[in-house]
Amino acid sequence: MELGLTTFAELIPDPGGDTPDAGERLRRVVDEAALADRVGLAVYAIGEHHRPDFASSAPSVVLAAIASRTERIRLSPAVSVLSSDDPVRVFQRYATLDLLSNGRAELLVGRGSFIESFPLFGYSLEDYDELFSEKLDLLLAVRDSEHVTWSGRFRSPIDDIGVYPRPIQDPLPVWVGVGGTPASIVRAARRGLPVALAIIGGSPDRFAVLADLYRRTLEDSGFDPASIPLAVHAHGYVADDPDRAAEDFYPSYVRAMSRIGRERGWGPMTRPQFDAMRRPEGSLVLGDPERVARKILRWREVLGISRFMLHISVGTMPHDRVLRSIELLGTDVADVVRRG
Repeated sequence: MELGLTTFAELIPDPGGDTPDAGERLRRVVDEAALADRVGLAVYAIGEHHRPDFASSAPSVVLAAIASRTERIRLSPAVSVLSSDDPVRVFQRYATLDLLSNGRAELLVGRGSFIESFPLFGYSLEDYDELFSEKLDLLLAVRDSEHVTWSGRFRSPIDDIGVYPRPIQDPLPVWVGVGGTPASIVRAARRGLPVALAIIGGSPDRFAVLADLYRRTLEDSGFDPASIPLAVHAHGYVADDPDRAAEDFYPSYVRAMSRIGRERGWGPMTRPQFDAMRRPEGSLVLGDPERVARKILRWREVLGISRFMLHISVGTMPHDRVLRSIELLGTDVADVVRRG
């Protein structure tokens, strides 16, 4: 079981008053990734957003800075919003990252959880699903062949043109981020691609149906499910004791989720809702190392995952607490998971 981290480089005001500017937040992200590498975590992934409450609109740039400070940890976006980008340029950026990091780059692509990139880059939300499907196919064509001939609806054709540089890894790993839509699971499985499930609410057990659908579709499409990994991305936090974990995490988490919820028509998050999400059957992976590890192991049993990625700072949290949580994840939690 691989353990890793995700971040969106949040700039949502911290209730405790520690809200850095974008430059400081990105420097903290680099420090967090460097610590993750030192404590042996497997992957560090950075989101792409185009709005004022997140500092990372260009994750490949931040990951390149991290590559210079790390030695072993794999580096990925979380996710690269492929629908509103050029697949050729996406491939070139991450092939370059792969070269800089000596073969540690991955690509996690998706449609994105926000819509700002579509009008920003001149795309229509009416084409939301078709854009992603077509661009995913072009990305895979560029990955799998140095010279590409391709045509589609949303981009000018390519006629036997080489795409450079080529990465160290052959092929460059491409994952698909899925929020819970069966059609998205089937699309990835039919192409033989690994999937990262984003579980940020409700009961994780309900995703077992999607995990089963994924494996059945892989097999029906001629792929061996045992050879293609499935991952989970979830919100959470690790502290030295469970009560401290809840009190550290709650203020920034409830502020961030209530803010996003207002945009999407949800009601504000309450403390009883938060406490329910902390329970063994809930979606928050939160507590002391033993509790966090047991929850990860339960998800492995229910979903058959081989990678778990913890999103620690959902709102803006004090940097020293985030660093301590990363240290505990890479040491105490990892030790229990290995023995589990």
